[in-house]
Amino acid sequence: MEMTVGEVAKRAGVKISTLHFYEQKGLIYSWRNQSNQRRYHRNVLRRIAVIKAAQTVGLTLEEISDSLSDLPKHQAPTRQHWEQMASNWSAMLEHRIKQLQALKDDLGGCIGCGCLSMESCAIYNPQDIRAETFANKTRLTHPEDWSK
Repeated sequence: MEMTVGEVAKRAGVKISTLHFYEQKGLIYSWRNQSNQRRYHRNVLRRIAVIKAAQTVGLTLEEISDSLSDLPKHQAPTRQHWEQMASNWSAMLEHRIKQLQALKDDLGGCIGCGCLSMESCAIYNPQDIRAETFANKTRLTHPEDWSK
């Protein structure tokens, strides 16, 4: 069953411009009828539901695109494919949670400091070796012990 862009937008609860954007990013696909109007297969609604679910849990459009790349372009995810995607997303979210926890821990060391030093702040300059050393010191010692 084919659907117009307006029908898909209404059923999926998104704007027409969102559908065009998703199509531009290769997340969904349409074809043109003889009047050069976009048409979508009904299964696009499931793809859009997956996209919206993935965005809700914080995935980027690139990550969503990677997840959908194994599917033929006009196919909705099967239950098995959905379970695989959800499992992968869970692992990605767990990794992000650990990263955020580490950032929170670093921020805890900065409360009251206010330095924003290019040389020693683990938050302001996270890739710097001296920042790493500073972060380790703030977790293990008190400020008066830093010079030791």
